[in-house]
Amino acid sequence: MSTAPSPALRTTAPRVLSAPRSRCLETGNAALDAAPDKEDMSSPNEQEGADEKPAEGTPADHSSVQESETGLPKESPAGGEQEEDVEQVETDTESIADDLEEQDNTQVSLKEGKSPEKEEKKISETFFYSYEDIYSRPFVTEDSGIPINLLTLKYSFGYDCIRSVNLMVMDSQSLLYVAGNQVVILDLKTKSQSYLRSSSGGGIGFIVAHPTRQYFAVGEKGEEPNLIIYDYPSLKPYRILQGGTKKGYVFGDFNHTGTLLASIGSSPDYMLTIWDWKQEKIVLRSKAFSQDVYRVTFSPDNEEQLTTAGVGHIRFWKMAHTFTGLKLQGALGRFGKTAVTDIIGYVELPDGKVISGAEWGNLLLWEGGLIKVELCRAGHKPCHNGPVSHIVLDEGELVTVGKDGFIRVWNFEAIDTADSVDETGLLEMEPMNELRVGRNVSLSFMSKIHDCGQPFWYAQDANGRIWKLDLTFSNVTHDPECLCTFHSGRIEAMSVSPMTYLMATTALDRSVRIYDFISNSQQSEIKFKQGGTALAWAPHVVNPNGSVIAVGFEDGVVRIIEVYDPKELPTFAGRANIRNAEINLKQAFKPHTTAVTALAYERNGDVLATGSKDKTVFFFAVEDEYKPIGFIHVPGPVQALQWSPPSHVASMLLILCENGYVLQVPAPLPEKQDTASTYHIKNLPTEYFHFYSIKSRIKLEEEIALRERKKQEKEKAKLEWIKQLQEMGKEVEEEEPEEEEEEPLPSIYIPEEPSPILCGFYSAPGKFWLSLGGYDSGFLYHCAFSSNEHQEDPENRQDEPFEVIPIEGTDDNPIHQISFCNSRLLMFCGMQNGALRVYPLQDKDLSVNTLKAYWSLSVHDNDYGQIRGICCSYDDRFLITCGGDGNIFTFNILSPEDVHEELKAKIPPPRRGLEKEKAAEDIEDPNACNIEEVKQKREYERIMKEAEDKKSKKREELIALRQQFLFLLQKNQELPKHMRLQREQYEMDRRVFEELNMQTAQRIQLVEKELAWEHEKHLIGLQKLQNWFRDSLEFDTVIVHAIQSNHQISTYRLVAISEKYYQDKERPSWKKTVLKRAWKKKEKRESIRDRKPRVVKREADKLKTKVRKPTTCFIERKREQIRRLVEKSDKEKAKIMKRKEEWEKLYKSKPSDDYEDPRDVQAIKEVQENMGCYKLKTATDYRVPQEKYMNTEKKTMQLASLEVLIYKKKVNMNKQIMSLRDFKVSIIEEIRCLLQELKSVQAALDISERLPLPLIPQLHPDEVPEKRFEYDRDILLKFKEEQAAKAKLQEQLEESPSSGAFRYSLKSSDKETGSLQQTASSDGMKRSSSVVIEQQKIFVIEKAEPTEMELEILKREKIKNLYLQETLINKINELVTNFDAELRFLRHKKLQLDVQMKYADLNYITWFEELLILKNAEKNENLLQGHVNTLQSEQEAMQSKLNSYLARMEDKKSEIVKLQECEKALYASFQASLGENNEFAHFLTKVLKKKFNCVKKKVERETDEKDESEEESDEESSSESDEEDSGSEDEIFDISVCPENCDKALFQNTIQLREKLLDIKDALIREKKVAAKLRKEYNVLFEKAKSIEASLNTAEKELDIFQWKKQQKLNDLYVVVPLKLHQVWKRSAVS
Repeated sequence: MSTAPSPALRTTAPRVLSAPRSRCLETGNAALDAAPDKEDMSSPNEQEGADEKPAEGTPADHSSVQESETGLPKESPAGGEQEEDVEQVETDTESIADDLEEQDNTQVSLKEGKSPEKEEKKISETFFYSYEDIYSRPFVTEDSGIPINLLTLKYSFGYDCIRSVNLMVMDSQSLLYVAGNQVVILDLKTKSQSYLRSSSGGGIGFIVAHPTRQYFAVGEKGEEPNLIIYDYPSLKPYRILQGGTKKGYVFGDFNHTGTLLASIGSSPDYMLTIWDWKQEKIVLRSKAFSQDVYRVTFSPDNEEQLTTAGVGHIRFWKMAHTFTGLKLQGALGRFGKTAVTDIIGYVELPDGKVISGAEWGNLLLWEGGLIKVELCRAGHKPCHNGPVSHIVLDEGELVTVGKDGFIRVWNFEAIDTADSVDETGLLEMEPMNELRVGRNVSLSFMSKIHDCGQPFWYAQDANGRIWKLDLTFSNVTHDPECLCTFHSGRIEAMSVSPMTYLMATTALDRSVRIYDFISNSQQSEIKFKQGGTALAWAPHVVNPNGSVIAVGFEDGVVRIIEVYDPKELPTFAGRANIRNAEINLKQAFKPHTTAVTALAYERNGDVLATGSKDKTVFFFAVEDEYKPIGFIHVPGPVQALQWSPPSHVASMLLILCENGYVLQVPAPLPEKQDTASTYHIKNLPTEYFHFYSIKSRIKLEEEIALRERKKQEKEKAKLEWIKQLQEMGKEVEEEEPEEEEEEPLPSIYIPEEPSPILCGFYSAPGKFWLSLGGYDSGFLYHCAFSSNEHQEDPENRQDEPFEVIPIEGTDDNPIHQISFCNSRLLMFCGMQNGALRVYPLQDKDLSVNTLKAYWSLSVHDNDYGQIRGICCSYDDRFLITCGGDGNIFTFNILSPEDVHEELKAKIPPPRRGLEKEKAAEDIEDPNACNIEEVKQKREYERIMKEAEDKKSKKREELIALRQQFLFLLQKNQELPKHMRLQREQYEMDRRVFEELNMQTAQRIQLVEKELAWEHEKHLIGLQKLQNWFRDSLEFDTVIVHAIQSNHQISTYRLVAISEKYYQDKERPSWKKTVLKRAWKKKEKRESIRDRKPRVVKREADKLKTKVRKPTTCFIERKREQIRRLVEKSDKEKAKIMKRKEEWEKLYKSKPSDDYEDPRDVQAIKEVQENMGCYKLKTATDYRVPQEKYMNTEKKTMQLASLEVLIYKKKVNMNKQIMSLRDFKVSIIEEIRCLLQELKSVQAALDISERLPLPLIPQLHPDEVPEKRFEYDRDILLKFKEEQAAKAKLQEQLEESPSSGAFRYSLKSSDKETGSLQQTASSDGMKRSSSVVIEQQKIFVIEKAEPTEMELEILKREKIKNLYLQETLINKINELVTNFDAELRFLRHKKLQLDVQMKYADLNYITWFEELLILKNAEKNENLLQGHVNTLQSEQEAMQSKLNSYLARMEDKKSEIVKLQECEKALYASFQASLGENNEFAHFLTKVLKKKFNCVKKKVERETDEKDESEEESDEESSSESDEEDSGSEDEIFDISVCPENCDKALFQNTIQLREKLLDIKDALIREKKVAAKLRKEYNVLFEKAKSIEASLNTAEKELDIFQWKKQQKLNDLYVVVPLKLHQVWKRSAVS
């Protein structure tokens, strides 16, 4: 890197930049003079003890010379931000070392004291960098001869308004914003622009102004990007900060005093860095979050507090001084009950609180890392209808900016002291003032500036505008002023005029704009209902004036517009304030159903081709009015269209599809296309090319060639080595070459989804170049259509290119646009990363050599600014590019700007008669039909009209024939009877009717087949409805009515009870009863029919006997009645006398008033003695007995048992009611049979003697509810007619008069035929009746007079029939009366059951309320009961342990007693062996008691004592020492030697007894120790048992208290107590 010395700035400390291109500093070699020695670096040992004093800052450059000791930070952990309440992130004072990655894992502080020699050098306040040395320049291939100034930026027409913050106000006349790789400084007065390019060419992340407006910071993007501070207004680079992030900066902010700068990095590190920017040092740094962070700001009132916010989080930071230095502590905000939201706008309040916006438009007040309250407007309306994008605290007022286009001002004091008033956490508040900026406004950011002492705000509109706002809200407040307007979002298409320096652009913001790129101004704009997606300026051959533009839109519409100069119109001549250009809609048509992606005019200007995502290409004949020719279908969505150039013989259209297909078709001729029924062109010759990936094969061939080359180089080196050895005279032994194992070659890979075709163009007839994205990027592919005339199916084709050119640096950065200048000497390529490439073409043909050298410049945004269009001006002086970032740039092509001062764009003149033309009809409905659909609709309407005309003619013919037939029928009726034709004679051929009937049956079958699916569907639906609503019913409501009264009784409507509570599976249901009734009816009917004749016969026999002896029967009947009356009176008298005797006896046995029954006295006494103390449940000292504890399970079972009992009662009553209904059905059948018999009897009686017939009772509809679900064909047809009638009422269909007349004629003819048939039938009936009357008259005349015997017989028959008539009527009345009596009796029983059921329901309600209380208390009760159970189990276990220990202690005690008895026995035997007056008794006694250290016994004791505790061993050792000490006193006795004159046998016996005594004592000691140990353990367990018992008592007491409280809650429930009327009366009397 070259440098230039600067003695004036020799004492400063400049930085050496790691720029991608050659750069130099103004100060030159001053960096070497200012660098300290390496010995100044402190050792790691010194650094470990340097944690007491925080560092002031360290330099942030990447040079090898460090000016101070490094203090590297610890990175905050990335995971778990959402899990912890507050996360502390501590970062020590640091500086950047050579390896930035080690900075995230190391922490070192500077030493407390420094010598004066080690003080770091300060950067001078007057030090500046040179902009010429740091800005990124174009890349030019070495030795290519391409001039570096091939293209120079002329003007920027776009604005990246989608960026959240892309507007900076330095003064009242200058605005700064980012445009791709440039910072644009716009002068509002002159509209002139100046630019600052990025230093790396990787793009710009953010811009932010210094509080003094003297500086502004530009954070760039790319690998290890720079953060550059520029001076304003000189625009000199003042400071360059490095090492703050890895890939790019997102946002930055100065503190209130301007001494510190905070920056936020993008993915992957999201690094928060605090800079001492004037010294280019990092003060603190930490990872901000694990997801995207949008903003970082300093608190204006406390510079040690910062806030960051982004995707789903907000974080509050503090710069804290700790004993290890200055650290960053970050606390993550917790949303709590509030939904997590992305936070875009927020502001810090003076008291430390933070106000932030939410995605749904409300404001969140944060305090202490938590949401204190959520603010909304009255009625819970959001503060903004959409996200809150920016919040500002200005002069004691809180200003919020929303995406809804509103700016609202709020009372700051009310918000600062706000608090939630209910559980929702919402607080309603209304703004003090509000401003609606305009319609379709989406505000993102706002900045304040003072102009002539008055505050103004400049606002960024995401819909492509910059506003100047006055927020003073006074009487003189200015209206919002739109300063600039741009496209919103990416530019979809662009084209230039073939005649002048005009360009047209369109985007999804629904606008088409015309720009003059000579005067750098927008000339005109027009808005539509849908966004534009394609655009083409008509060539000179189409419109010599160059005023016609074709624009395609996202709804498939193509609009032809024309640009003209309105000043040349006669109506506007002489007017002022007329725009320079106007846009007029000339024609609109819709050839496609989805977005139009390509437009192309044929080279002769005769045809316009349009392509769309709907996989169609439409052709139009270009005339004064565009007329459709036809369309073709293509295999995929259309990406681009290109007509063959004039150098080709035939005019062919190249169609590029996104999914890898390329087609070539000739221009269709309008006169050869038949468009009568459709616009689809089916016979157009089409050539196909289906791209097959060969990139994997190319890579494989390159790998094979590379390995072969390496092998050859290795062989060559080996041969040279052998030659050198031979020259040195050494023998070379030939060794067998070792075969090295090579890595396997990569396999051929073909992507599953074809790579998308991005662009392409013709190279020769039938040949073309393609640029692809995805896997196949990195090459330009030369392809050709197959010459085979009979091409196979396009989907099965696999066509490969015949030539491939690798393009440098395009594997991950494919070419999206390719364009040529008019002379085809330059090829322009638009890249995916927004870069612009220029390839000089010498031979006008592409080859590997011609595409080696190129010129490249990063223009648009590197992340989302892919170039969407490249165009050259008609004279090749200018180049225009547009990108996905919304920017439009114009460049000069190898020409200085002063030459262009004489150039001027000319607006095309208007057409003649334009002012008189009517406005063209536009297509505003996005769902409107396209051209083909309109054609098909018209064709369908035409066919339907022809069919309707034919039908109407046939109907007229049928009407005429029907009229003739009716006329013939009338004539036939007028003829005499013997001359009339019968109806059957009109049938000429019976087979015709048979054929018609057969056709009708076939049609019915066909309809049934067609409707089979629908029938099955509705049947399943009906079954589902029945399963859901009816199958769950055990009994439906059946109401049985009385016959002679208004009494009625109804069943209980019961739902089937769960098998869990009711296991009786044989219970009948009302549905089963109904099903049984079907077969029972037949049996009853048959039995009734069989029985009734027998009854009638019996009655007739009785009648005969009675008729024979009427006087005798009457006398006997009277006597029987008198006898019964006498017997009845005797019984009554006897009953009265008996009752009198009983009363007298009762009065005699009546006791005195003071008499007490001894049995009652004894019973009372026993009760008083034995009765316990029963306390009321409401008493304070009442304790619920354990056996009466009520829990949820018991109460549930109680409710279940009650429910089952209720169910059984209701089922039983329902069965009785259903039996009563069946009884009614049988009675009706019996009455019907009796009436039939009665009618036969009355037929033989005179009319005057006939009694009125009883009415047959009928079943009411609610008595048979199951019939509601029974249907037949008639019911369905009736329902269909009702539905049709409803549909006619709702939809009034217009009917043609012919069809109405036809229906009227049919109706009239039907009426006439019907009337004729009726008259004929009535005549027949009259004739038949007259014949019968005549016959009767003849019969009467011929009948003879009856004899006396016959008269007697007739008289008897008459008496019998009268009796039978009366008997049958009485029988019918008796049946009705009995049924009504049965119904009233059952109704009474049901009323009693209703009372019981009501009691049960009330009880159920009370128990259910108790269940709710028990459920609420169940958790605590279970805990207490579980605790009691645990303690009880512990007590039982402890008691069992105590019992076991007691048993063991008893065993040890018995063993000790046994050993003591043995010891006593041994002493007794010893005394017996001594005898009396033994002189050696004292000696032998000492021998017996003295301890003898027998080796054998000692070893045995040691082996026994291995298992004893340490305490026991200590006791034994002490006892042994005591015995040894005691033994030392009598050392004069030697127990091993028998004294003289002593009996040796006695001595030897004493020795043996001594050994036995020692064994007994040892065993006794052991047993006592074991017993003592057991006692000790027993005592410990006993204490534990006591504590467990105390805990158990406490737990049981707590449980009793809980049960009492639960009982009190149960006592508080209201219980319904039914009272009878006399009880109510008594209660009212008492009160």
